[in-house]
Amino acid sequence: MNNRLSKLTLAILSASTMGAAFPSLAQETPESEASDAVEVIEVRGIASSIAESARLKRFDSRIVDAIVAEDIGKLPDNNIAEALQRITGVSISRDFGVGESVTIRGISQNRVELNGRSTSGSGRGGISLDDFPSSFLKTVEVVKSPTPEMIEGALGGTINMTTVRPLELSEPLVAITLDGEYADKAENWAPMFTGAAGTNWDLGDAGTFGASVVMSYQDRTLRRDEFFNLVTPTELDLDGDGNSDAANTPSGNYLVRSQNTVEQKTEQRERTAFGLSLQWAPKDTDAFVYLDINATDLDGGQEAYSVLNDSKDYSDLVLDNAYGDAQGQLHNFGSGSVFVQPKTWADFTTNESMSNALGGEWFITDKIKLSGEVAYTKAESLRTNSEFNLRPISREQYEEDGTITEHLFTITMNQDGDQVPGITFSDPDALLDPNNLAIRQFTHQRYYEDNEETAIRFDIEYIEPIAGWDFLSKMKAGVRTTDRDYELDRYDLRNNGSELKNLQTSVSYDGVIRPTWVDEFAEAYGGFKEINHDNSFEQSGISGSNALTHYYVYDGAELAYNIDGTYDRVKQMLAGSSHELTGSLDDNMVRNTGSYAKINEETQALYAQFHLDFDQLTAVVGARYVKTDLTSDTYDQSGNYDYSDFLPSINATYTVTNDTILRFAAAKVMRRPEFGELSPALSVDNSLVTGTQGSYQLDPYRITQYDISAEHYFGDGGMVSAALFYKDVESFTVASSSCVADPNTVEGQNVTEYVNVCLLDTAGVSQSDVNYVTGDQDLAYVEAQRDAGLTGIVIDTDINGGSGEVAGIELAYQQQFSFLPGMWSGLGVSTNYTYADSEQPDGNPLLDISNHTFNGQIYWENAGFQIRLAYNWRDKYLDTQDEKRVRPVGALATGIYNRTNPDEAYFDPTLGNNYRDARGQFDFSASYDVNDNITLVANAVNLTGEPITQVTELDSIWQYSESDRRFTFGVRARW
Repeated sequence: MNNRLSKLTLAILSASTMGAAFPSLAQETPESEASDAVEVIEVRGIASSIAESARLKRFDSRIVDAIVAEDIGKLPDNNIAEALQRITGVSISRDFGVGESVTIRGISQNRVELNGRSTSGSGRGGISLDDFPSSFLKTVEVVKSPTPEMIEGALGGTINMTTVRPLELSEPLVAITLDGEYADKAENWAPMFTGAAGTNWDLGDAGTFGASVVMSYQDRTLRRDEFFNLVTPTELDLDGDGNSDAANTPSGNYLVRSQNTVEQKTEQRERTAFGLSLQWAPKDTDAFVYLDINATDLDGGQEAYSVLNDSKDYSDLVLDNAYGDAQGQLHNFGSGSVFVQPKTWADFTTNESMSNALGGEWFITDKIKLSGEVAYTKAESLRTNSEFNLRPISREQYEEDGTITEHLFTITMNQDGDQVPGITFSDPDALLDPNNLAIRQFTHQRYYEDNEETAIRFDIEYIEPIAGWDFLSKMKAGVRTTDRDYELDRYDLRNNGSELKNLQTSVSYDGVIRPTWVDEFAEAYGGFKEINHDNSFEQSGISGSNALTHYYVYDGAELAYNIDGTYDRVKQMLAGSSHELTGSLDDNMVRNTGSYAKINEETQALYAQFHLDFDQLTAVVGARYVKTDLTSDTYDQSGNYDYSDFLPSINATYTVTNDTILRFAAAKVMRRPEFGELSPALSVDNSLVTGTQGSYQLDPYRITQYDISAEHYFGDGGMVSAALFYKDVESFTVASSSCVADPNTVEGQNVTEYVNVCLLDTAGVSQSDVNYVTGDQDLAYVEAQRDAGLTGIVIDTDINGGSGEVAGIELAYQQQFSFLPGMWSGLGVSTNYTYADSEQPDGNPLLDISNHTFNGQIYWENAGFQIRLAYNWRDKYLDTQDEKRVRPVGALATGIYNRTNPDEAYFDPTLGNNYRDARGQFDFSASYDVNDNITLVANAVNLTGEPITQVTELDSIWQYSESDRRFTFGVRARW
């Protein structure tokens, strides 16, 4: 607690993530120029915010939507992504129920900018939207049709966050927000604080100077519960007549939950952000300079428990009351020879990011403006992943004859409707009796990741028409160069070169192999606890009870926040054994050279754009040319690759009447591959079952896009609009799989999820064909293949694939009903709908894109009260492909894996398709202005507690997930 208070004190005394002064030309847009010609609206309240967003859209020459703060430090939602989901064509992804990223018109490869320049995160797109305080912002733009001056790299659109700038303030400002957020699953209150202050001074002959400082602090704890299955298509005889019964699937195979897992994860995240912006404008010269200093400090730990039941023999099913539902899912059955595996895993991340800029602007004549900027962004992170796993070993059997055998029992499953299945063990203490659980594994990895970029740009603008060319109202040109370095280094805990795995069957004392049971470990060293949340799966509901929700397990907080203490416990346990540890944890961390990646990327871009004015018809036309030089290093090799792109664009606007406009836009856009896709370094999971590998010779994504829209404006902020869009994706990145032989698999491969383990034709020889077990082969078979060296690691390598497309329509309507009498005049509505259809090379739709998305909000304002109820709904969309827990399930439901080779039998590109099922969510907010300075606020996110379900290609539910409802209460003050 004292550490957190010291960080809060540091935030108040320092400066960061805020940003910006007067914009450089990079930050100026046709929108900002058009805004100078119309009345600037003071935004205060929901209706004013929505009206201002319509005004920004109306007077921009691009296709743009915007979210505008309802007041200083108050976006419509407390999270930027959750605010953006109200925009037409935008959908969001959530983590722990919190919006973290967006797709724009079905595309997730977008840019996040702050005042028109890059932000820094772990990947290409910039900072995660849940890591940036929404209270810092005055507007968030979503630019769907780029102009040449905009930085390349956005396929769906560019999200540009803009902040209040010091010289915009007409008088000194101080604003403070203090909130408490309650998360109902974690049962935790989180403090959130934001403070902002700014002013400017007339220095007489020395000009004008302005300064602003913003600081933010948040410390929240959230929880997520998940129940998921390993799904296996299985031929069954339910009625016992000796003949296989037909399930309601194309192949007639039933979808059997052959493995069940409950995963409960708690995340604690502490964020401190601060920013300082300075500006100076000389008295007699039309110019200014600015300095922005920004930073964010994140500390977050996640403690998680994954408890599963598995079976030695899936043919040993009890089918007395079993039946198949409309999707072919098997219900109400049992299984023998079952064992459980309690697993504790945790990760901890520290991330420090900064985004600083020094720039200026100078009108050297009335017609010519020069501007320039040097920007530096950097993100440094340390991620740690740790596991402490148990194995059910029969202590009674060991003490009787010295054999090490698994503690086995039987289970029964039942399900009522779409609730989480109920699970009953024949041994109710299987997960609670330390006598039957032994220490199996302790692993720890550290990932050091650095991502930094230096960008320099220079722009020139000629602002008056040239004689004889009156239609050419303005010309712009500029250059931008960047130098980016990305580096990833990994260290693993090793004991004399080996991982601490399979301890229950490999650790010997005085030559005798002996497991360490949990009760012995806990009594000697502590660290264990019992988990039994009384609100597990309360949103989805459980059919009766589920034995996997009550268990005895190693404390995840010890892994996340006291990893040295855990190491010391294991060290004491292994003292005097064949696996004895010496030295500290740091002494035993070994560099994983195979995972090392370093990428240097240099770009040079130049652009020219022309502003055309033919009275009713205006346009911005031009092109951007960008060259990319890439060097990709691994620990022992280096590769170089370069390419260039010519990116023309046009944004045309035709004014039909003063209130009705038509738009047309077309552009070529590109996006470079993610850093992980560009490195040939291998990244293999801890179980030695799957991994990934990149290639520095990947070409970027390239898209040609077209837009046409109509917009009509009326009343005070009223608007109705319709837009058609089409994106021709010229180059996809797709995964090519192979089965790679690795000698470590014989001793260290975890084949519990054996259906995901690839089989080799010849021991020790890698092969391009990826083969898995057939329906009549079980866990014992794969274990035997592993021991014979005939199992490998599935390595997915990204390659450039074929083409695809996205097409859709967007409809929007908003209006304040000011014509209604009395208090009802404060009623208003804002709503939009998006239809999108997509296809990628394998015939599947694009990831993260719903065919239908709807957003609606109704609000009311009167006498200082503001109330808003918002609803967001999107239908089913493809979340991931080749999902390992449903890998055998596809449209054909044969259970035979072939999603990559159309020339072989049973080819099915839908195998492993994982869909996020249709879902809607209500959010609520209310506020009351006590006076001109003080406002009380309240918010509720996911008001009705809607869970998330994942379904297979055949629409059967295989995963349930639910996160906290979040309730916020606070006060805002401004002077």
